[in-house]
Amino acid sequence: MPHLPPRRPITQRAIAQLAGVSITTVSRVLAADADQASRWASPAKVEEILRIAAAHGYRRNPHAASLRTARSNTVAMIVPRLQDFVLATIYEGVDEAAAERGFSTFVTNSLDRVDQQRTRTQEMLDRRVDGLIFGDAHLNDPFLDELAEQGVRFVLTSRRKPPHVSVTCDDYLGGRLVAEHLLEIGRVDVAVLAGLEFASTAMDRTQGLLDRFAEAGVDVPPERIVYRGFDAPAGAEAMREILAAGARPDAVFATNDFAAIGCLGALREHGLSVPDDVALVGYNDTPLAASVSIPLTTIRSPMHEMGRRALVALADLIAGGEPASQLLPPELVVRASTI
Repeated sequence: MPHLPPRRPITQRAIAQLAGVSITTVSRVLAADADQASRWASPAKVEEILRIAAAHGYRRNPHAASLRTARSNTVAMIVPRLQDFVLATIYEGVDEAAAERGFSTFVTNSLDRVDQQRTRTQEMLDRRVDGLIFGDAHLNDPFLDELAEQGVRFVLTSRRKPPHVSVTCDDYLGGRLVAEHLLEIGRVDVAVLAGLEFASTAMDRTQGLLDRFAEAGVDVPPERIVYRGFDAPAGAEAMREILAAGARPDAVFATNDFAAIGCLGALREHGLSVPDDVALVGYNDTPLAASVSIPLTTIRSPMHEMGRRALVALADLIAGGEPASQLLPPELVVRASTI
């Protein structure tokens, strides 16, 4: 008989909806001693909240509670992969700003899997961290919403997931800058190697380009937008898929420099030259972008500053503040792959 996945405990938000009260009321009732719960709701409503919680397997997170009452001067960061250059650079900014403020940091990876993200987060909470920084937010998963309901303090970086506090590059604007450049050089038959659909970086960068092209009267067919991943093998696979379908775009926008480098290899396999046949644009301006055989036009994102500001926002949150999300400006860097 196959093993069924464990049932996910009910959240405070869901209990509040079932009981017809606010999340704040549920949180206070569940956190209070039995003789104190009536301070926050009528006896009948307290009984209903407790009954719903028990029936649906609600478990109070003692680690989230400890985050509100104790300080360890330690913060943790979870990234998709430890070898990812972009996230490593962001983490350097986090660690630098943390040291200036008396925090220690450590980092782990989730491999961009939601089950691993949950496991790693619990491990961090078990260490009694004061807060967390996530570099691996998934747009389509409720995990971060659940953490917020439990009172865990966290900030997002690299990727955003509203309404949670995030410090990211303005990736939508970055996509528009790419489109503006391609329009200026007359390359409008474009393909997009978009990355991963659950990542805001993929969605925002792609949408920025699509919107600017639409304003110029240029339509990008859906089959020209391929979601595979952000690394070189994914970029090569996505480009091969586009070419195998018979398409011959005169421009390619890869939402990550490494995907662009993989794309460059696939184009060469098919006898296409950059930039004569195909103009190629990447994203992030990693060191490899300028050093490949055909230096890569790309969007420079402020990776190190992103990390510094994410830590400052988290420190503010830990101190009881209400930091706002930040979008840092991107910059177009034009090199030989498009001109």
